[in-house]
Amino acid sequence: MIQKTIAAALSAAVLLGTCDSYADGSLPASQQSSHWYTDAEKAMQRAAARKIDNRPGAAKNVILFVGDGMGISTVTAARILAGQRRGNTGEENLLSFEQMPFAGLIKTYNTNQQTPDSAGTASALMTGVKTKAGVLSVDESVARGDCKASLEHPLTTALDLAEARGKRTGIISTARITHATPASTYAKVPERGWEYQAPEGCRDIAAQLVEMDKGDGIDLILGGGRRAFIPESVTDLEGVKGKRTDGRNLVQEWKNRYGAAATYIEDEKGFKAVDVAETDKLLGLFQPSHMRYESDRKNDKAGEPSLSEMTAKGLQLMQKGDGGYFMLVEGGRIDHGHHAGNAYNALSEAVEFARAVQVAMDNTSAEDTLIIVTADHSHTFTMAGYPTRGNPILGKVIGNDEHGAPQDAPQLAADGKPYTTVGYANGAGFANLGDETNSDARRDAPAHNGRVDLSEVDTTKPGFFQESLVPTGGETHGGEDVGIWARGPGSHLLTGTNEQNYVFHVMVRSGGLLD
Repeated sequence: MIQKTIAAALSAAVLLGTCDSYADGSLPASQQSSHWYTDAEKAMQRAAARKIDNRPGAAKNVILFVGDGMGISTVTAARILAGQRRGNTGEENLLSFEQMPFAGLIKTYNTNQQTPDSAGTASALMTGVKTKAGVLSVDESVARGDCKASLEHPLTTALDLAEARGKRTGIISTARITHATPASTYAKVPERGWEYQAPEGCRDIAAQLVEMDKGDGIDLILGGGRRAFIPESVTDLEGVKGKRTDGRNLVQEWKNRYGAAATYIEDEKGFKAVDVAETDKLLGLFQPSHMRYESDRKNDKAGEPSLSEMTAKGLQLMQKGDGGYFMLVEGGRIDHGHHAGNAYNALSEAVEFARAVQVAMDNTSAEDTLIIVTADHSHTFTMAGYPTRGNPILGKVIGNDEHGAPQDAPQLAADGKPYTTVGYANGAGFANLGDETNSDARRDAPAHNGRVDLSEVDTTKPGFFQESLVPTGGETHGGEDVGIWARGPGSHLLTGTNEQNYVFHVMVRSGGLLD
């Protein structure tokens, strides 16, 4: 009896001690020693120690990175893919820009559309006001395609302001340089499709770039879209004819305007040969249309640089002189991979985009350079099911058993077929092109309606196109908010949820672009 009493007392003391460890605010040793706990504690300490220069004009340089179509689900999946390609489970990984000290959300709607297009969203980023879908840097009173109204209601861009203050300026894109996002920096048109021709009384986008009268014109231009600059009578080095019907050769006009200090390049060899010390202006047009997908670059006939390589070269040119610079860098083909319903290329492009951001972070100082990373809009791209941790992000869903251990086979949907972690709410749907690295290869194929038995299909291959819920000719943009990340003077201003046009105002204030 006495022994039972002692045992009960000891048990009570142990329980009391356990309860007291919570009652007095302490934590169990196992909790405090967990790497999740210690890692988060260190992150909190780093955040508490951050100091940001809040003075207007403190950012001598401003770099805006736009991942076209890089919604939150794309960032998450790309983060996992990048980690898995390094042999890790992936979920714990961070992309370069996710390690920036400040982040927030941006609302992307156009003034006339709930789910936006890239022209209206890029214009909001660059001008400080929202506008209609399909128009570039003209205000919302302008009807799409109204030439006369566009001449009466142009908007001044952040790049225009930088030029007016004698700063160096640059635009880099893996899309056509006359495409919506890069064109929003310099063109004022009521129709984004006027890349190489426009109605009488208005100028096309390519012509506006070459004839730009703000400052001394853009110093750095690297991307695709050669066809908009050369006439139909001219065949380029890759055997493709130009698109201009007015007979103008804008490449030659650009060379004539800037003379011996200007360098024009069309291929990887020319890119590598550029002597930045001897170059004041650089124009590189590496494809007739958009540049190759990163995974498909090896197949380019003339060779072309990657986005991270263009960013590195661009920074060398931007950093000449002491006046500072404004530069836009777009990962344009993230968007195109998604439109095709091909997550492999969309995510691979996002990973390369993150490499380009890392190049900028490594070659600039947070004391004088504001770097902003965001997207113009999202896509209908989703991550779903309950895959086990470390399951290939492009693979079929393999879940956990009742004990939390990975199962041996893919989970089956209610129709008895396996399914992938990533998919699309709409789009052309399933296609299996195996090792094909060009998402555009299935562009004109009909949409696939319904589910497919994926049991014998390798869904991690470059040429696998995910299933979609609603069959459409092409996958569409998504309307949800996108992320924004920032480092440098004024970066703390980009926290919270803001309208997309707010980004312009942060760049202008931090960069001292307006008096």
